[in-house]
Amino acid sequence: MIGGTVDRRSGARRRVPDDRIGWRRHGWRALGLACVALGIIGAVLPLMPTTIFLILAAGCFARSSPALERRLLDHPRFGPLILGWRRERVIPVRAKIMACTGMAFGLALLAWRTWPRVWPIAGGGVVIGLCAAYVLMQRSTPGRDGDIRAGP
Repeated sequence: MIGGTVDRRSGARRRVPDDRIGWRRHGWRALGLACVALGIIGAVLPLMPTTIFLILAAGCFARSSPALERRLLDHPRFGPLILGWRRERVIPVRAKIMACTGMAFGLALLAWRTWPRVWPIAGGGVVIGLCAAYVLMQRSTPGRDGDIRAGP
């Protein structure tokens, strides 16, 4: 809420000095830009995710810069993925395949670099396995109307 906030204890609205809100907005914008940078790196490197950083960036921009948020949502490649996740928690099958392949490649690289030490491989395997399970458990297609871009 620009120009005010809700007190956590009482629930009452109170006025917040504009400089505090400005710093908060700049912080969200900086975090969003950092997430976009990580997403760009992820588009180039096979071990880094891309979409999750862009989803986080869209959330940050929603709190700081509607213009930057709109730019992300209007992107022809990543916009539908972000909207699908935001509205219906949908991860398309192709994105699931790419994510799981990247995780498997990362685990193989970890195993290659840390062999014969088993604990890093086992720990990485558990974390990557849990992440892969989460990705695979999400729906692959939108709900009733079939169009990700359709409003609620």
